[in-house]
Amino acid sequence: MLAADQLAPEFELPDQNGKTVSLSSFRGKWVLLWWYPKANTPG
Repeated sequence: MLAADQLAPEFELPDQNGKTVSLSSFRGKWVLLWWYPKANTPG
């Protein structure tokens, strides 16, 4: 888990169109990360 003042590690994920996007491509911009850890899972 990250602390409030800690930077997120570099990662890459596919966007809604399947294009790979990296966190570093947003350097200098505000970024909101939103996820559902248990979405579409039986737990």
